[in-house]
Amino acid sequence: MSGRPGAAFDAFLETTAPAAAERRDWTPDDGALPALYLSHGAPPLFDEGEWMGQLFDWAQGLPRPKGILIVSAHWESAPLMISSPAAGTPLVYDFGGFAQRYFQMRYETPDASAMAKRVAAAMPDTEPVHQHASRGLDHGAWVPLKVMYPDGDVPVLQMSIPTHDPDRLMAIGARLRPLREEGYLVVGSGFMTHGLPFVDFHHPENVPGWSAEFDVWASEALARGDIEALARYRSQAPGMPYAHPTVDHYVPLFVTYGAASEQEQAATTVIDGYWFGLSKRSFQLN
Repeated sequence: MSGRPGAAFDAFLETTAPAAAERRDWTPDDGALPALYLSHGAPPLFDEGEWMGQLFDWAQGLPRPKGILIVSAHWESAPLMISSPAAGTPLVYDFGGFAQRYFQMRYETPDASAMAKRVAAAMPDTEPVHQHASRGLDHGAWVPLKVMYPDGDVPVLQMSIPTHDPDRLMAIGARLRPLREEGYLVVGSGFMTHGLPFVDFHHPENVPGWSAEFDVWASEALARGDIEALARYRSQAPGMPYAHPTVDHYVPLFVTYGAASEQEQAATTVIDGYWFGLSKRSFQLN
């Protein structure tokens, strides 16, 4: 990493991001897009060249979606809400203590009104969608997407997390399943471990036992598609509650799983490894 904030991102924009122009648009012949869960990082992602390359390559391997619906750990709100669909919706800089550059970044995406109507129509009367007239994208959405889709040429809509209950989140995800078949990308954005109060920021190379143990447990459960085990994380997962002193960064994966069909239960890990001891594990369900 360079001492200049975002130096790796500048290099990424110059050497890697131009390849995004080579992507082709999704067509019905492609079939359903995968459902994704990604560990989204924070503004320091823009200082991590390898991690940015992994996220970009992930998107590069997919057709360009018609739109992206993303559920971020950083918007917990009930009832269920969606962000403003207006083009160029302002970003939410919901972080502190970082370089001023990150508070000046922009990610202007196209109008998402058609997707907003489609999402609202997909939900049952018991789970109505409310539109937040002014809310933009928080860093759990715009930080990774600014890397994955650097041209900002895909409409993006964010959905709130109205509950931590795995069954209810799975049901919400299941309602979104048809969108994948229509060319929309459904993304859960969190962090596979997120014990920030227990991280040793002076020794970023150290991986705490609670983080490594939780990651191994999650990896094995994901590989065998054991949703029941994943849902019992509070009582069964090693490393708790240190791995997730709050569970907002874990539970988006249940929306991801809900959006997958029963034939797609075994997850494919796309990114693994650690950042300051936190698991970056990110996966997709095809």
